[in-house]
Amino acid sequence: MAFLDNSGDIILDAVLTDTGRMRLAKGDGSFKITKFALADDEINYGLYDKNNPSGSTYYDLQILQTPVLEAFTNNASSVKSKLLSISRDDLLYLPSMKVYNGTGYEQFDLTGTGENTFIIAVDDTTVKAINGTDSTTSISTNGILNGSRAAGQSGAGSAKIRVDQGLDTTDISDELGIDPDLLETQYLIEMDNRLGFLVASNAPATADLSFIDDDNIATYYLTQGDSGFVTIMTTTTPTNIAGPRGSNLAFRIASSITLKTNNYLFNVLGTAGSQALGSMDGSSSGETYRYIDTFIAITGITTGYRIEVPVRYVKQI
Repeated sequence: MAFLDNSGDIILDAVLTDTGRMRLAKGDGSFKITKFALADDEINYGLYDKNNPSGSTYYDLQILQTPVLEAFTNNASSVKSKLLSISRDDLLYLPSMKVYNGTGYEQFDLTGTGENTFIIAVDDTTVKAINGTDSTTSISTNGILNGSRAAGQSGAGSAKIRVDQGLDTTDISDELGIDPDLLETQYLIEMDNRLGFLVASNAPATADLSFIDDDNIATYYLTQGDSGFVTIMTTTTPTNIAGPRGSNLAFRIASSITLKTNNYLFNVLGTAGSQALGSMDGSSSGETYRYIDTFIAITGITTGYRIEVPVRYVKQI
């Protein structure tokens, strides 16, 4: 990855993604470029200086001269902040998405980091260590999900993850409905398929997998009609969104068979844990654990707004 000098002539740097090169390599004439996306991942709009003493020509000069990312083929790393064209000229606010932290959806507090995450206990042994009993079912510690039992087994518990969408402003009453062209009814979810998969929030139903790319990133395409995942919020729905409410996306995460049955990925990608997780303190004999930090990327199809939800897979070793 590198940056291109943007201080002079504009340079167009375009490459095919890994998937695009694979389809081109077939050589059967089926490869066609039918659409493309633009993004502004590298731009910091805080550099706009309306008080520049040299005049209005210099207000956005730093932005225009910001080095742009050289095109690279990894689809999981590029084009995160897609540009959106909106024909309306009466919008003062655009929708955003926020992780909901109400009862049953809390994140785990990572001491000393200033950040929170969702903990996924990957097998029954880890769940028992966290509970401090022989129980393999519900985990009472906030922010820890039972990834061992989420996919169809009883005892998955009530903990889940939820992302809310809407206009996050107090300037517009939360009693007003969001405009239909700003409402997200479809979501794109991307996550590491080696580590886990999506399960509905209120039933042991696994989300339909759309595809897995060459980097083992699984993509799920969920719509309002997918029960247990996408719900339209009402004015009485508890939420962190301050203004008009749109929809929410709720789900659980089930740990993969790979994480359940062997320690390879934890040894290669993981880190030794030390912070207490319930009754598992990370230091006592028989309670040591390792964890893998990752995230789940959620993109709204209507607006292109993207949020990354932090997730930590944990296993007693």
